[in-house]
Amino acid sequence: MIINEIAQALSFSFIKRAILSGIFISLSCSFLGPFLVLKNLSLIGDGLAHVAFATVALGIMFSLSPILVSVPLVILASSLILKLNEKANIDGDAAIGLVSSLAVALGVLIASLSKGFNVDLFSFLFGNILIITEGEIIMSGILCVTVVAGVILFYPDLFTITYDEEFAVSQGLNVRLLNQLLIILTSVTIALGIRIVGTMLISSLIIFPAVTALQISSGFKSTLAFSALFSSTSVVLGIFVSYILDIPTGATIVIINSIYFIGAFTFKKLVLKR
Repeated sequence: MIINEIAQALSFSFIKRAILSGIFISLSCSFLGPFLVLKNLSLIGDGLAHVAFATVALGIMFSLSPILVSVPLVILASSLILKLNEKANIDGDAAIGLVSSLAVALGVLIASLSKGFNVDLFSFLFGNILIITEGEIIMSGILCVTVVAGVILFYPDLFTITYDEEFAVSQGLNVRLLNQLLIILTSVTIALGIRIVGTMLISSLIIFPAVTALQISSGFKSTLAFSALFSSTSVVLGIFVSYILDIPTGATIVIINSIYFIGAFTFKKLVLKR
């Protein structure tokens, strides 16, 4: 019965598009998540998601592509957060809170001026697999390749700044540039990922798989591998389960991620005992 449901789901082109783009976005999130979590920057995903909400509202208001509007503005917001952290001597969480709260206020104001939350804006808030386009699949694929290639290419440097920035500076690494690279990739991932799980839930794809992987991994490379596994399978399962049960996709993906975390935490305590 379930196999028949899955086969039927795969007969629809929008399901195939959702799976492809979902895997691309989830892999991007999973490769960035461990770095952000260990650097205590996991909340930046949530903060930039709020910024993405405002930029999407702006794009819809002026009848522009929400994605094309979101990407540069979210990158600009991430740069502002880093500047506030470095130049204004504001703690990272506080800087994220300042920018995200302002973005939410602007988003609500823009939505009000454009006659409220229309269907397009609502779909970006909570995700809608029906509106994935082939162009967005291509963009997601390019992003995935870029993120994975970037992590592999700069892995030693990113690993170093993640665990000890002071040591990285002493080794002559450009910590500022590496942090900027990490945040820019995160910004673009969030701007594209809101199509899948929505603005309100995209940060979960960054945080949940990474935190879950850290429960059972024995090293950083295995953390990346487990994070990728948990993230990609949660998206695929979430799409199929939401189709079969006729429930929201984004929320289903997050629930599956939470089940993964509970399972990994339980395994850690009962089996690994650490």
